[in-house]
Amino acid sequence: MSKQLTVRNVPDRVATKLEAMSNSKGQSVNTTVLEILSSVVGDSGRREHLARYVTWTDEDSESFQKALGSQRQVDADLWG
Repeated sequence: MSKQLTVRNVPDRVATKLEAMSNSKGQSVNTTVLEILSSVVGDSGRREHLARYVTWTDEDSESFQKALGSQRQVDADLWG
């Protein structure tokens, strides 16, 4: 569930910079502030989004390591 927050006493120069950032990205100040807050507290959601693509089972990892094994051999004639 989302929460609503009110931020008071934002200095004019900070508000101006936030508005400029928002305008340059073509998004609302609210969206810009949410992005900044998420990145600062380490909750961008990126890890959860990527998890479904980079989560391997033990079998997947073992198979991948096995496939790499043949590529890790040094050809003595070339490097000897």
